[in-house]
Amino acid sequence: MPKYYEFKVAGCYLYFTSKCVVECMHVHASDEELTEEGSAKFFVRDDGSSLMQRKGRLNDREIRIIQKFIAEHYREMYQKWAQYSLEGFYRGY
Repeated sequence: MPKYYEFKVAGCYLYFTSKCVVECMHVHASDEELTEEGSAKFFVRDDGSSLMQRKGRLNDREIRIIQKFIAEHYREMYQKWAQYSLEGFYRGY
């Protein structure tokens, strides 16, 4: 599972799975196993904003912290994503 960073944000690792690179750029967030099951999922737009598709086990405070972090770091996160996927940012479809 590629992690965007080795440290946790709001107690969660931010990552993507090798089988999910066929979708547009997104971020899974989980404090446990780095799988899709039980994780939160945020689709990332080209302006850094994100759309939460799945809440997982996160509370509202953790969601706000993670979305703020994504907005501040999405460009460098996209560089990591682009090493594994040809798909771009979320465009609303």
